[in-house]
Amino acid sequence: MNPLVDVRGVTKEYILGETRVQALRGVELAVRQGEFLSIMGASGSGKSTLLHILGCLDSPSTGQYFLNGEDISDLDDMALSRIRSLKIGTVFQTFNLIPEYSVLENVVLPLVYQGAAESEAKERALARLEMVGLGSRTKHKPRELSGGEMQRAAIARALVINPLLVLADEPTGNLDSATGKDILRLFGDLHAGGTTIVMVTHDSGVAAISQRVVEMRDGCVL
Repeated sequence: MNPLVDVRGVTKEYILGETRVQALRGVELAVRQGEFLSIMGASGSGKSTLLHILGCLDSPSTGQYFLNGEDISDLDDMALSRIRSLKIGTVFQTFNLIPEYSVLENVVLPLVYQGAAESEAKERALARLEMVGLGSRTKHKPRELSGGEMQRAAIARALVINPLLVLADEPTGNLDSATGKDILRLFGDLHAGGTTIVMVTHDSGVAAISQRVVEMRDGCVL
């Protein structure tokens, strides 16, 4: 069976002033459907750059990225945005919730971008919030939530589109250890339910929850 994620010889270069930065150097990576993979590495190893490419937030300088068999390496920004809205759910370390919106409005938002009917969007969002344990907090604003609750809301938002792939960028980085363990248990439950997850972390204890761990150094997968 073809992998859900198939990265072949991917490089990424940035120009900072007069300096050329080689962030990724010929990365090869495959992730099977239903797998839970952690990517570890020190700051500057390239793991966040790789996650941005996997999440269609950036494109490789060279190489190919196949998502569910489709080569999306050379798509323009509009096409990448459509793939993000339909196929990829991303959970950020800083939650990225809109402060003026309620929890429910934040989770509904990806479905609004898809053009879903209001009643369907609300029903799906409420179901996801119940799943992550926030069924009683739907009308609260992010500032009224704890850090763990904000991350649960961010996870519900990532899941509401029923994504092919869930990406998590240091999802416990802004949480205390006890709350972080609760979030990791939630990711474990998602994986047990068949969700494909790729998580970036610098913490071996966090990575231990996943099925497989790859390490990055100097822009390469070791």
